[in-house]
Amino acid sequence: MASDTKTGVRVFSTISGVPIKPLYGPEQLRSFDPPRDLGNPGEFPYTRGIHRDMYRGKLWTMRQFSGFATPEETNQRYRYLLEHGQDGLSVAFDLPTLMGYDADHAMSEGEVGKCGVSICSLEDMETLFRGIPLGDVTVSMTINSPAAVLWAMYLAVAEKQGASWQRVSGTLQNDILKEYIAQKEYIFPPRPSMRLVTDTIEFGARYTPRFNPISISGYHIREAGSTAAQELAFTLRDGIEYVDWVLDRGLQVDEFAPRLSFFFNAHSDFFEEIAKYRAARKLWAHIMRERYGARSERSMKLRFHAQTAGCSLTWQQPYNNVMRTAWQAMAAVLGGAQSLHTNSLDEAYALPSENAVTLALRTQQVLAYETGVANTPDPLGGSYFVESLTLEMESAANSYIERIDKLGGMIAAIESGFPQKEIAAASYRYQREVEEGERTIVGANRFQSEDQPIELLQIDHSAQQQQEAKLAALRVQRDNSSVRNALDALSRAAEGEENTMPHILEAVRSYATLGEICEALRKVFGSYTETTQL
Repeated sequence: MASDTKTGVRVFSTISGVPIKPLYGPEQLRSFDPPRDLGNPGEFPYTRGIHRDMYRGKLWTMRQFSGFATPEETNQRYRYLLEHGQDGLSVAFDLPTLMGYDADHAMSEGEVGKCGVSICSLEDMETLFRGIPLGDVTVSMTINSPAAVLWAMYLAVAEKQGASWQRVSGTLQNDILKEYIAQKEYIFPPRPSMRLVTDTIEFGARYTPRFNPISISGYHIREAGSTAAQELAFTLRDGIEYVDWVLDRGLQVDEFAPRLSFFFNAHSDFFEEIAKYRAARKLWAHIMRERYGARSERSMKLRFHAQTAGCSLTWQQPYNNVMRTAWQAMAAVLGGAQSLHTNSLDEAYALPSENAVTLALRTQQVLAYETGVANTPDPLGGSYFVESLTLEMESAANSYIERIDKLGGMIAAIESGFPQKEIAAASYRYQREVEEGERTIVGANRFQSEDQPIELLQIDHSAQQQQEAKLAALRVQRDNSSVRNALDALSRAAEGEENTMPHILEAVRSYATLGEICEALRKVFGSYTETTQL
């Protein structure tokens, strides 16, 4: 991208600030060894993709992120999306749910159902998936600090539907490290939180062989303002941290590594994003084989979901967001994503309307069936420019990983504020460029025009009232002595070293609420307040 600086000199760089040369040729790839650095699709180091035929064999999963208001309303949206060709669900939870509070808690006031669906109990989860066979539909859930609780609710619903845990498939985000780094939706201190994540990975390895118990997420790191290389490096180093904790639990790497999944941002710099995904696969393959001695190919294959960049959307000229999303989605596909969410044009204003989310889904369908980009794996492989960017991305990410290793690992790095400071500096640089006009955002700081009104989804306070009424009825109807016994057993397990998942499941089955379960854990683990790093 070209930037006009105050000196009047035209500078070309990626959106992350990596300089772009006038021309790329063999001289940029003198150290490039195709068999070593590239290989074939489906072969180590998987730079060109994790499957030999990629989308010729199976298209990526079209998984639109959705959730709002009550479970009843979100269930209707899910049925609508499935009827219109979506082949996987992705659950967005509201802020109280993300923070472990019930809808009737004082901290939930004004936030119930506003940025996602409100889920307070197993009863709500049953409603959310009513009429949707969990044995046949893959489900992703964007939940982190209380992830174990929401996953237990999901598994309990599958039980009630008669769907075997051996069969259910999907992904639990469950990436607490990126919360401390970027998104800040945490409840417990880092180490007890890591214990809960480890519990879910261990439980998943034993009982849910087709379900990914974690999605190690760079998306929110990028949304917080990181560069592409920082997103890649911090995400993979988080992955290393999780592997270390599970190995310390006593599992062998090939027992659980095949079910680790990743989640990346699809930002606006087309070639930089493609290079990022290619470098991610190559780096993870080497990490798993050389750092951990993995023997299974499935352990070495980095599988990832991508979502187009919410932070790139503008409220000015919102129809421009359709074009941004289409190009970002194409970059994710050319980079080899296994599943994809395309943002809606109205998301700079509100949660997506039905028309907007349909257009976003159609964007993926046009990409898949009309453009030809799915016809051959890694069609940009061998490009001097793309291969050079891939090598640069790999080198920059490795440098960050080495620095974090020297700090003592990702938790120590987070406690020292290292990744937070790096992201803040990158975010400041980018925002300054936009505000000073050095980087063009069409419709926002250049080519402005009068905005056109668009349809918006409105969520009123009735969602909170409905959820509060359901909670009141639930607490009267359930067996409260069973709830107390289950919560006491969970607290004792949390105080010891046994896996907490079986006890969380029993609490969920007794219809203990999300808030009650999280409060039982808070009493043992405490809560966390970040120390500001200057």
